[in-house]
Amino acid sequence: MNNLLVLPLLIPAFTAVILIFLRNNVNLQRTISAVSVFLNIAVAALIVVQVSTDGIQTLYMGGWLPPYGIVFVADMFAALLVLTAAVVGAACLFFSFASIGEKRERYYYYTFFHFLLTGVYGSFLTGDLFNLFVCFEVLLVASYALIVLGGTKIQLRETLKYILINVISSTLFVATIAYLYAATGTLNMAHLAVRVTEAGQGGVLNVIAVLLLLVFSLKAGLLLFFWLPDSYSAPPSAVRALFGALLTKVGLYAITRTFTLIFVHDLGLTHNLIGWMAGATMILGAIGAMAYNDLSRIFNYNIVISVGFIAFGISVATEDALNGVVFYLMHDMVGKALLFFLGGLIIAASGTERLRDMGGLIRRYPWTGWMFFILALALVGVPPLSGFAGKVMMVRSGFGQQDVVLALIALGSSFIVLYSLIKVFQQAFWGGEKGDEPVRPLHYKAMMAPAAVLFVIVIMLGLGAETVNGYVGQAGAVLADPALYINAVLKE
Repeated sequence: MNNLLVLPLLIPAFTAVILIFLRNNVNLQRTISAVSVFLNIAVAALIVVQVSTDGIQTLYMGGWLPPYGIVFVADMFAALLVLTAAVVGAACLFFSFASIGEKRERYYYYTFFHFLLTGVYGSFLTGDLFNLFVCFEVLLVASYALIVLGGTKIQLRETLKYILINVISSTLFVATIAYLYAATGTLNMAHLAVRVTEAGQGGVLNVIAVLLLLVFSLKAGLLLFFWLPDSYSAPPSAVRALFGALLTKVGLYAITRTFTLIFVHDLGLTHNLIGWMAGATMILGAIGAMAYNDLSRIFNYNIVISVGFIAFGISVATEDALNGVVFYLMHDMVGKALLFFLGGLIIAASGTERLRDMGGLIRRYPWTGWMFFILALALVGVPPLSGFAGKVMMVRSGFGQQDVVLALIALGSSFIVLYSLIKVFQQAFWGGEKGDEPVRPLHYKAMMAPAAVLFVIVIMLGLGAETVNGYVGQAGAVLADPALYINAVLKE
């Protein structure tokens, strides 16, 4: 057993509780929050090292062995995502220091921030479907508060939509879990994999598999993303970055884990369905990215495209494609957070989200402009930047498995990402400034600092792809061979 596995949940959870009592002491809230996120990065890094050297790590709460007790499991897939989320969470925290405003800070912003991180880490580390539901609810309740905090008209409107969609998906999730328990007698993921294999995936189990895919797709924005572009446009840039980087990835993680471990015996149904949902998501996301001319919706539709791209890799389901999924998930968590950081800087400097009212920012903010340009190339997958390795593994596997149509759609969506982001770069940074008076963000240097850290990580993930791929390969091996996960959890 490894008691470290519960620390990524306990650290932000206890931090959130402590901060409830420090509402009026903003400086102390910031200090405690900073210590908390750095502790979590250290713990997450240690978990990655332990998984790399000693194999899959498990923690049976109260000593109860599966399928009876609560179990936390860290294979390399979960460990890498926890580490990446911890780094992104820290960057979002420091961006919040500079941009979120004291009014929100005094109304429990950091409390909800840490509760959201608790739910994210728990979702990655739990080995039980019911506990996955619980962790989903923790992060969702926190996200409800973060999206509405500030009380603007658009926030109130989009919060109602966001809550309604997630209440429906959560209700469907808990009902599906009940059906699954009735059919198999367990909710432990490793034990579920054994029971589904014994029963044979078909009939009611296929129905349950499709229902789970529907639930997780709503969470991830896979095809059912109609709520995402407007809802993610409502909160401030720091919250947009947190949501865009982490929340959809939790849904994608759940799809990956469920359909590489539990429901792996009827790929003609489940994985073909995931594949065509991925294709439709990429196409619709590309249309949205081209159609709009305001910054937030362009960025949000780029989230949709990346969700479809990752789902395409899941549908291919070869070890190489799954390696690509893991690598690209890490890249996209960092890249999307950085995209929204830079977007927040652009909006603050230009005083608007509309591209037609922007221009000439490269003269005053050359570092921001060229960081945005290089990030755009990374998100497209231009070598040797961070997006290349994951994309090439997924697309190569797609062509190798004769998923030619989806592989071509994936390649085409990359060109749309390039078009949409270069359009932003041209209109925001070139030409003449259109505002009456140049505006400089009040805390520009403090906002640039976390952006610069993530920018360096984007570069290093690309240049150090061979080293990173050693860890990614360990993650892909477990996803491609469910027996490794099952044996580690059930100690068979």
